[in-house]
Amino acid sequence: MKNTQDRDLPESRHMLDSVRVRLTVWYTLVLAGALICLAVLTYFLYSRDISRRTDSNIKQLAEAFITTFNAELGDETGPSAVKDAAHEAMLEHHFRDTFFVLANDSGVVQQTSFDVPPAEHSKDSLTAEVMSSLSFRSLASSGGAGGWRTIQGGKDGYRGLALPFSSRGQNFTLLVLQSLHPQREMLEDIRNTFLWAIPAALLLAGIGGYFLARKSLAPIAAMASQARDMGAADLGRRLAVANDRDELGHLAQTFNHLLERLEKSFEQQRRFMADASHELRTPVAILRGETEVTLARPERSPAEYRETLAILREESCRLARIIEDLFTLARADAGQYPLILKSTYLDEIAGEVLVRARSLAVCKNIMLNSAIEHDLPIQADEGLLQRMLLNLVDNAIKYSPPGSTVTLACRREAERYVLSVSDNGPGIPVDLQSRVFDRFFRADKARSRTEGDSSGAGLGLSIARWIAEAHRGQVTLTCSDNSGSTFTATLPISAPV
Repeated sequence: MKNTQDRDLPESRHMLDSVRVRLTVWYTLVLAGALICLAVLTYFLYSRDISRRTDSNIKQLAEAFITTFNAELGDETGPSAVKDAAHEAMLEHHFRDTFFVLANDSGVVQQTSFDVPPAEHSKDSLTAEVMSSLSFRSLASSGGAGGWRTIQGGKDGYRGLALPFSSRGQNFTLLVLQSLHPQREMLEDIRNTFLWAIPAALLLAGIGGYFLARKSLAPIAAMASQARDMGAADLGRRLAVANDRDELGHLAQTFNHLLERLEKSFEQQRRFMADASHELRTPVAILRGETEVTLARPERSPAEYRETLAILREESCRLARIIEDLFTLARADAGQYPLILKSTYLDEIAGEVLVRARSLAVCKNIMLNSAIEHDLPIQADEGLLQRMLLNLVDNAIKYSPPGSTVTLACRREAERYVLSVSDNGPGIPVDLQSRVFDRFFRADKARSRTEGDSSGAGLGLSIARWIAEAHRGQVTLTCSDNSGSTFTATLPISAPV
C-alpha cells in the first residue's frame, strides 16, 4: 500500500508541473470564487427583498383590513357588531397562509381568522402562539407605527405585525400573521439551483479552460520542440513565428534574436580559436624548428648558438605578448577585468607613452611628434590608458616607413578628451577599414612592414577599443588614405560608472 502511494504522489506532482493544468486549476478556482461570491450576494439580496416584500404585503393587508373593518362597523359600537365587522373583514381579506387576530385595548381577543372557514390550519396548532403574541399590543402602542415580530411555529414560523388603531372611539390592536413557509421554499429552491448550477458551470469551465490553455500553449510546445532539436552546429535555424503581434510571437522573436546573438558569438569564438591557434602555431613552430636544427648538429660555434638563442628569445617574447593579449581579452569578455580608477592627468600619461615608444621609433628611424595640451585631469585607469595609447602608437610605428613621422595629439573638446595618433603609412583599403578592430586582423597586404619588425598578432587595436569602451569612450579610424592613417580615441572627462 505504501509503495502504491509513493508511486501516485510523483504522478500528481507531475500533473501540477504542467502549465496547462496549473492554468486550468487557477482559472477554475478564480471562477469558483467569483461564482460563490455572486451566489452568496444574490441569495442575500433576494432574501432581503423577499423579507421587505413580505413586510410590505402584511402592512398593506393590515391597512386594508382596518378600512374594511371601519366600513363594516358603521355607527354600531357593541361587542357583537365588532365581531361581525371583523368576521366580514376577515372573509374579504382571506388569503392562504395569512391570519388575522383582533383584540380590544384590554387585550381580549374579539375575533380570529382561525374561526372563519375555510381554515388552512387547525386552531389548536396556532392558538397558543397567537395568544402569547398579543403582547404586540403594548409594543405597538409604545412604537406608534406597529410592532414586528417573527413567531416560531408551524413549518417555518410566521411573520407578524401588531398594529394599533381606533374606530368609533374604541381602541383595537390588529395582529396580522403570514407564514414564512413559501419564502423558505423559494430560498431553498434558489440554494438548490446554485448547488448544482455552480459545480456544473465549473466543470464545463474547467474542461473548456483546459482545451483553451492547451490550444493557447501549443505554439510554446512547438517552439520547445524546435529548440530541443537545435545545437551548436545549427544555430542558423530560427523558430517559426505564427503571429508577431501577440505575446507568443514576441517570445519567439526574442528567442530568435537570442539565437542570432548566440550564432554570432559562436562564430566569433570559432574564428577567435582558429586565429589564436594560427598565431600561436607560428612562434611554436619556429621555436621547435630552431631547437631541432641546433640539436641536429652536435658541434656548433658559439656565434651560431647565440644566433639561435636570439631567435628563440624573440619568438618567446612574441609568444608571451600574444598570450598576455589573449588573457586580457578573455578577462575583458568575461567582465573580470575591473577598472582601477584614480585621479590623474591625461597629458602626463600621453607623455610617458611617447617616452616608452621612443626606442621603437629609433629602431625604424621614425620621428615622434607631440601635440599634447597641458593640464588635462581625468578619472581613469592609468595603466589601461597607457596600454591603449601605446598600442595605437606601436601600431602606427609598425606600419610607417623609415624617415616618416608619427604624431600623438591630445586635446579637450567640450566635455570630452580627444586623442589621435597619425602616421605616414600606405593607408588601409576602404574594403578593409571596417575590420581593422577585429581580433587577429592584419591588413598586411595594404600596410606592409619592414623586415626585422616583430609581427604582432592583430590584437592591439582590439584591446585599445575595449579599453576606450570600458571608460565609456570609443576608438575609431577617422582617416586612412595614401598619405597615412589616423586613429582617434574619445574619452569622457567624468569618471565611468
